[in-house]
Amino acid sequence: MSVSLPDSARIVIVGGGAIGTAIAYNLLKQGAKDVVLLEKTKLTEGATWHAAGLVGQLRSQQNLMALMRDSVAVFDQLLADTGQDPSWRKVGSLRLAGSADRWAEMRKAHGGAGVLRLESSLLTPAEAKALFPLIDERNLVGAAFIPSDGYIDPNSLTQAFAKGIRQRGGRIFEGVQVTGLTRKGRRITHVETDQGRIEVETVVNAAGLWARQLGWMAGVDLPAGIVEHQYFVTEKTSEIPPDLPALRDPDGDYYLKPEPGAFAIGGWERGTKPVNPSRGFPMDHARHLFDANLDRLEQFLEPAMQRLPILERLGIRTIINGPIPISPDGEPVMGPVPGLDNFFAAIAFTAGIAASGGAGVAMANWILHGDPGRDLWTFDIRRFGPLHAAPSFLHDRAVESYSRYYKVHYPGGEMDSARGVRRSPLYGVLGRQGAQFGSKFGWERANWFGPALPGNFERKGEAETTGAEHRAAREAVVLFDQTSFSKFEISGADACTFLQYLAVANLDKPVGGGTYTQLCNARGGIEADVTFIRRAKDRFWMITGSGNGVRDAGWVRAQMLDYRAQGADLHLQEITSAYGVINVAGPLARSVLAKVCDSDLGNAAFPFMTAQDIRISHAPATAYRITYIGELGWELYIPMEYMAYAYDTLMKAGAEHGIRNAGYRAIDSLRLEKRYLAWGADITPDYTPLEAGLGFVIDWEKGDFLGRDALDAMRKAGVTRRLACLALDAPLPVYGGEVVRVNGKAIAQTTSGGYGYSVEKSLVLAYLPTDLPNDALIEVDSFGQRSPATCVTGSAYDPKRLKILA
Repeated sequence: MSVSLPDSARIVIVGGGAIGTAIAYNLLKQGAKDVVLLEKTKLTEGATWHAAGLVGQLRSQQNLMALMRDSVAVFDQLLADTGQDPSWRKVGSLRLAGSADRWAEMRKAHGGAGVLRLESSLLTPAEAKALFPLIDERNLVGAAFIPSDGYIDPNSLTQAFAKGIRQRGGRIFEGVQVTGLTRKGRRITHVETDQGRIEVETVVNAAGLWARQLGWMAGVDLPAGIVEHQYFVTEKTSEIPPDLPALRDPDGDYYLKPEPGAFAIGGWERGTKPVNPSRGFPMDHARHLFDANLDRLEQFLEPAMQRLPILERLGIRTIINGPIPISPDGEPVMGPVPGLDNFFAAIAFTAGIAASGGAGVAMANWILHGDPGRDLWTFDIRRFGPLHAAPSFLHDRAVESYSRYYKVHYPGGEMDSARGVRRSPLYGVLGRQGAQFGSKFGWERANWFGPALPGNFERKGEAETTGAEHRAAREAVVLFDQTSFSKFEISGADACTFLQYLAVANLDKPVGGGTYTQLCNARGGIEADVTFIRRAKDRFWMITGSGNGVRDAGWVRAQMLDYRAQGADLHLQEITSAYGVINVAGPLARSVLAKVCDSDLGNAAFPFMTAQDIRISHAPATAYRITYIGELGWELYIPMEYMAYAYDTLMKAGAEHGIRNAGYRAIDSLRLEKRYLAWGADITPDYTPLEAGLGFVIDWEKGDFLGRDALDAMRKAGVTRRLACLALDAPLPVYGGEVVRVNGKAIAQTTSGGYGYSVEKSLVLAYLPTDLPNDALIEVDSFGQRSPATCVTGSAYDPKRLKILA
């Protein structure tokens, strides 16, 4: 049956599942006009129709918890707003802890819920059984109850969104298949369908199982895989009470949704199968299910039977084995697609029904206002690069992420799949010297040197590994392999003028000058935290974190557009793979480098925050005197083919000084002592340099720069929150995400945390109100323990920067 499509639309959303309809609904609620939703078959088909529909808000990550809380707020008002019942059953949920580590993780999440004002209760095993009488509470450590959780019918939810769309003037077209996207430069101009074409301003990919194919139509690869997911529905019995909450038993890898007289039970088992990794999901498989896999089902059926003895008396009525989308890290993929200015993604939602309401709000904000309304870096598509969308990498990681969905998430945990993909020239030699590698953006990076350490919350074994490396950096000299830095060259006759507007600091320095700066948006929020080296009058290097390259380069390119439109001479080229990086650091760094370098390395000849081209014996290098650990040191940018030679040369030269290798865990400990910040944790677009204590970076005399007006207004009005470093009285294990209490009230969560081996204190960073009374009692919660804490003035270590400038 043919339909009459409009010739044009402001916003076209592709995909009529819970996510796509939620986005359209929220766009229209926010006042958007001319919104069109296209669905190739019928609403809910794909992954929505066979979803279980559980809604759980208690998560280990605050961002996801907040997104789920936003969803519940949407579900709560959907009936009143649309007149359509979404079948939202707010029965609460019970989350069980069957081990000490699970209980510790749960207690931390419970604390985070308190900061978000999400009601939750920690229960004893007996209290958990009182809420869910059918469980066997033996070997339980505890449980959490979230009264505002529940479950929702996916079809009813989608239809309620659809009714709200139509009521506000949106148009939904079912039975319309998108066949192509016409692209001109960085924009999609038309959506091509089997019913005609639509000229468009913005396109939203909410195509679920077919998200990758829609990306291919736009000329981009998207990190959205598909795996099989199973759940079963039991036979009915009168033994099941009618008012049970939903149940999650992550130590058993299963969840339970109560149905009238029955249970629907699903799991996150090992060994699920990826679906069509290379070809994409068949377009005609709108309601496709796979044959049941009883071996995989048994992995969560057995622990469910142990916890719920009633299952031994109930048969299985139905087994659903359906396709679900999933990303390489198991989290949703949202935001503007790199390389295109009007193409947004809201894909790879493993818990799409539960997240739909919040995702719809965030995506509407992003599309209409250029910002999702909260920090969503954990879900931002720009956390991935082309590697993550490659079929083998994508699905290897997707399968592993699926199996880890309910596992205890230990700090610093690493994936096992798709390893060894990007390697520094030093990978082999560091491995032979005991490096324990982690993976960042595909790069293998040394986390520490020494024995492998099991996942734990107590930092067991770290004093002998990370602690020893930390002390060596403070007392002698260490080498860090930081080849994985993302590196870019910005060049052209207008490069300096452009960067002066883009950055808050002054980059117009002599050749060789180095600059640490933030790149802010118009609101003053920190979009990037980077360093620059001026390599020539018309050429700069920009260095950023291993996982930030796609996002930071994308931000720079986007700002270049207006300049280029006016004829500016500007170019951006990635040079990450051209140069390795060895960081030689510590009080004896100058002594080591001087043995293999003829250049004058003294303070007068080689000041802090400058760069020079030198030779490490026979190897050319650009030496940049800078630090992220608070010690004398140089980052050595070395052509890849010279890396192994330069490393050997430096190690031989440093032998008499006790030189040793060090890894990224030591960097994190060292930088916390200096109050050096990490983008994505301590600073994001939600925070400004003034709030983060980085006002000293801003050059107010250089003229206009992006974000100046907003920052100047904040400077005059004064900030209401400021990033503080807190030193705990007790050496509790802290990692970031801990609750900060003032006079007993939870007011914030820490952004980073770790142990300072030089100051012998647990340290955290957190944004605190500026009007706290001087006598306020500040405390930090850590896995159910609490310690008083003191605000540190400046940095905990070397606040006068004497060692950096030595």
